[in-house]
Amino acid sequence: MANQNILITSAGQRVSLVKAFQQELKKLNSENKVYTVDINPVLAPACHISDGYKTVKRVSDECYINDLLEICKELNVKMIVPTIDTELIILSENKDTFLKNGITPVVGDKDFIKICRDKRLTNAFFEERDIEIPRALEKDAPSFPLFIKPYDGSLSKDTFLVENGSQLTDYHLTNPKLMFMEYIDPKEHDEYTVDTYFDKNGNLKCVIPRKRIFVRAGEVNKGVTRKNEIVNFVEKKLSNINGALGCITMQFFFNNMTKRIIGIEINPRFGGGYPLSYLAGANYPKYLIEEYILGKNVDYFDDWISDLLMLRYDSEVLVHNYEY
Repeated sequence: MANQNILITSAGQRVSLVKAFQQELKKLNSENKVYTVDINPVLAPACHISDGYKTVKRVSDECYINDLLEICKELNVKMIVPTIDTELIILSENKDTFLKNGITPVVGDKDFIKICRDKRLTNAFFEERDIEIPRALEKDAPSFPLFIKPYDGSLSKDTFLVENGSQLTDYHLTNPKLMFMEYIDPKEHDEYTVDTYFDKNGNLKCVIPRKRIFVRAGEVNKGVTRKNEIVNFVEKKLSNINGALGCITMQFFFNNMTKRIIGIEINPRFGGGYPLSYLAGANYPKYLIEEYILGKNVDYFDDWISDLLMLRYDSEVLVHNYEY
């Protein structure tokens, strides 16, 4: 039987994610490989941890899809796991090209990806599911404090806390991409990232909230899993999402006193803090392998470890004989 290999794109620093897929995939066959691609793989730690890597052009390059397909054929890849937002639309638009070659990109339908990538559409999606969102404010009649963010942003780029009118600039007022909204006070609300898993039919199979204690460069650096009201809330409001599949990372604010839950955003991919959920027992790499390589069904899972604290630190990957 030929190897059942997996390719993780834009691998960058996702060492823990690569190791998780390696651990689960090699249980099937020790010869199975988890490969990686990156635009500069020599400087990507996860590429050196993987079983092999290739260089790819930027997602915006017209040759990207064809080059990625050829890499998958060469390495006998059966599943592609994207890790950054900019890959999602182009992979969803070209999903059939890969499927015809026996390769499954783990990416939702194009319409769902568009909802996730545009915060205005995300807000509308939440409201349709009776999920509260931060109150929108008009630029010409703001109340303070307020929060500003772009409707198509990521990694906390171009976000602003504005405490009074003197802090507003022409950039804030004239940039059509910036949304003005109610400021959610972190003294009253905890911010949660929720790692959910949706099967190939869009059915919810796992919900694991993790409280964001400290964030560095838009990615959780210290966090803790919590079995709280968010679990039942997501189960009730989001038990099925048309076009969603695999790991869908959602963000909510939660007030422990009032139990208010506020939807913030949805990212249809593995988030940077997913390793905490994996170590708590939410084995999404295993679920993906079972569904898309073994053709099995995935059962609902809620027996994960609550109150598990993750404290991240920097480590090193050494590359010998490197020439710049």
